Amino acid sequence: MNASVHHQRETMEFDIVIIGAGPAGLSAAIRLKQINPELSVTIVEKGTEVGAHILSGAVVDPIGIDTLLPEWRNENDHPFKTPVTSDQFFLLKPKNATVFPNILRPKILSNDGCYIVSLGNVCRWLSKKAEALGVEIYPGFAITEIIQNDNGAIIGVLTGDMGLEKNGTPGKNYMPGMALLAKYTLVAEGARGSIAKQLIQKFDLSKNREPQKFGLGLKELWEVDPQKHKLGLVQHFTGWPLDNRTGGGGFLYHQENNLVSAGFVVHLDYKNPYISPFEEFQRFKTHPQLYEIFKGAKRLSYGARVISEGGWQSVPKLTFPGGALIGCSAGFVNVPRIKGSHNAILSGILAADKIATALAQGRAHDEVKEIEEHWRKGPIGKDLYKVRNAKPLWEKFGTKYGIKLAGFDLWWQQLFGFSLFKTLSHTKADYECLEPAEKFQPIAYPKPDGIVTFDRLSSVALSHTHHEENQPCHLKVASLKKQKNSEYAIYGGPSTRYCPAAVYEWLDHNDQETYVINASNCIHCKTCDIKDPNQNINWTCPQGNEGPLYLNM
Repeated sequence: MNASVHHQRETMEFDIVIIGAGPAGLSAAIRLKQINPELSVTIVEKGTEVGAHILSGAVVDPIGIDTLLPEWRNENDHPFKTPVTSDQFFLLKPKNATVFPNILRPKILSNDGCYIVSLGNVCRWLSKKAEALGVEIYPGFAITEIIQNDNGAIIGVLTGDMGLEKNGTPGKNYMPGMALLAKYTLVAEGARGSIAKQLIQKFDLSKNREPQKFGLGLKELWEVDPQKHKLGLVQHFTGWPLDNRTGGGGFLYHQENNLVSAGFVVHLDYKNPYISPFEEFQRFKTHPQLYEIFKGAKRLSYGARVISEGGWQSVPKLTFPGGALIGCSAGFVNVPRIKGSHNAILSGILAADKIATALAQGRAHDEVKEIEEHWRKGPIGKDLYKVRNAKPLWEKFGTKYGIKLAGFDLWWQQLFGFSLFKTLSHTKADYECLEPAEKFQPIAYPKPDGIVTFDRLSSVALSHTHHEENQPCHLKVASLKKQKNSEYAIYGGPSTRYCPAAVYEWLDHNDQETYVINASNCIHCKTCDIKDPNQNINWTCPQGNEGPLYLNM
């Protein structure tokens, strides 16, 4: 949006506007107010409350929190209640499992000193810290556009209109969006955010970078029999039910109150269009190594979200005139460690430090290049650089050999300080990896038993997802003809399987295959925006205050 247009809207001005109340955005806000309490800092969050859209395992390395809030351990209300007490890694086969001895695992993969948490509750806790410092947090508002001045710099953002009818016209409860102007804007939307996507394209931030890679993470929260619960136990699994060429794996984390977080990740560079990540997750729970823990237990919550997996090679340029990308908007997940929140927090701190300095110098709307120049030399860069070849090796050699080669590479670096592989490249973008359906056989997934395994619609109900039905569809299909002639005719309609919320259907209507989009089911995972083989689906923000409401996730 051009700067002149925002004058037609109600306008508010701040020193810094932050998009997204996740770990990165909240940490940046806290750090800014720690440095200069007089700064006006606001966070805009599209979820109905802070933490509503936060989904993660999560086993957290406390290095970020230690840097941001060094005295947090002296407080009683912090959410880091469950230190890791035991750490196991299994290779699953259909009927048995092999445990990998911890002594053979490189030091960087250890979870010693880490905590099992609900990352949503961590964000709720951080939001209280931020508000106590004077940060203004506005949940329930989606950012839909960026505002540029005549020189092309970002000078603010626009919240989405509320109360539009399905045809895009104002309804009886219509409220136009507001213009939020700022000297600097920080983008902390999480993986594959819609504003970050716009900025990466507009400023060519991915130039000379490898394509970003993603995984789809699915999670359920269970209350289990106390006799089966082992507080602080962390278990990771790879192998079955995925085939050797499909990357991913699962986890069980035993946290307080007899709760167990069960999750499964499927790397989105898979080839077979008949794969359903949701169904693979359900199959995973039926393995003899896991099934017993779920018997007699109660499933409390469900959710799914994509994860940035490209790492060192794929992180885009962070800075642009008027702002920066932070957290998972940039892609700071350490894939072998299965951790990213520590780097998200550190990135928020880094951006805050550099922007506070720029503001103190009287700067505004320029490019704070110091953020980009520093991150690779600091703790985030050091963390990602060590594991830079793990994902490419897995891509190229599959699970059986890729994990072994990645382990060898990590050990070699631990012992000698360099990699024999130097820096490997990713093969291609995830959507380019999908192959025509004629090369594969459909997968006959077992029917859910309603005890341990479930269907997608009953699962979506546990995400507490809500969307106003009578609004424009936020899932934009550029060409329905291409969707039918390619996505359906060539690839067998993979959107009906890769979506973990049953949003997409191909239905027979008057002897014609019709594409049906159940947008109200959408849990904002962003998989369709990534995996559609023609990049024909564009995920955009629905009106604010919608989507999932994740509790204790």
